[in-house]
Amino acid sequence: MAMAGSGTLTLSQFSLHRPISFPTNKLQRTRICIRAVSGDTETTSTSLSFSPPPNFKPPEPKPFKMRPDKKSELLSAVLPLIIRLATGVFASGYSFSFVSKDKFPPNEYALELSGTMLKETSKIGARPEKPIEIYEFESCPFCRKVREIVAILDLDVLFYPCPRNGPNFRPKVVQLGGKQQFPYMVDPNTGVSMYESDDIIRYLVGTYGDGNIPLTLSLGFLTNLTCGLAMLSRITKGTKYTPAKLPPKPLKLWAYEGSPFCKIVREVLVELELPHLLVNCARGSPKRQILYEKVGHFQVPFLEDPNTGIEMFESAEIIEYLRATYTL
Repeated sequence: MAMAGSGTLTLSQFSLHRPISFPTNKLQRTRICIRAVSGDTETTSTSLSFSPPPNFKPPEPKPFKMRPDKKSELLSAVLPLIIRLATGVFASGYSFSFVSKDKFPPNEYALELSGTMLKETSKIGARPEKPIEIYEFESCPFCRKVREIVAILDLDVLFYPCPRNGPNFRPKVVQLGGKQQFPYMVDPNTGVSMYESDDIIRYLVGTYGDGNIPLTLSLGFLTNLTCGLAMLSRITKGTKYTPAKLPPKPLKLWAYEGSPFCKIVREVLVELELPHLLVNCARGSPKRQILYEKVGHFQVPFLEDPNTGIEMFESAEIIEYLRATYTL
């Protein structure tokens, strides 16, 4: 199933892995030229300037803490997790074991529970060389199904948000596939592109998984119904376009579908139509260890913005940063 709304729009000429550093007292400013490429067509917009908000300083991470003014939002963002029975929270082949803290390597990630370490693992399939590209929007139930499976398969995805009235990527989907329908997937590794959430799920599981579709994504009407009900508490979020500056490089977000903290950040990325590479790190994902080694601990969401040099934790502050930096 899908929701209505070939070359490929890509930001691949910009590096997604350039080292990023926190700004000093002197704010970094970047002069850019926005460039969209589709097949042999190239357009260039007016040069813009990107910089973090004045006197901006990334907040210190506060694991499992809710800012008081965001409690109601986060509580409503928990409902989808419950209705969908935590689909997208655990990577494929998830398993866990308990290890005594004194026997656990100090440089490895694990969740500590009363002096005992919870070691989590998964069994994931082949990794694509390039990230899968998906055109979608947060409040679409069919798009949620696809976001759940990429979290389970531990796939990194380059999301092109398509909010209603969005000027950039909704028209692009029509150019690529011939109709405005979501989700729409492009796999640059195989040249495959398609609509229809169920077809996309079957393709991804067959190509990058073990071929077995999780039960909660294989129940037909019941799957679609629960995905729709999961959207009710946040139905107006991640839906409509807010005028914003289009950055030259995709932002990078470490997150996973089941987290309410990640969900409220994703909603704003969609509303501002900001392309972003989502590094999926569901429970059991080996990428939790990668982030742990990168910053010294694990917590999501974690945002990297190569357009300004900002790296930061904390969902509430990430939202404020995105609106201050990109809203027109």
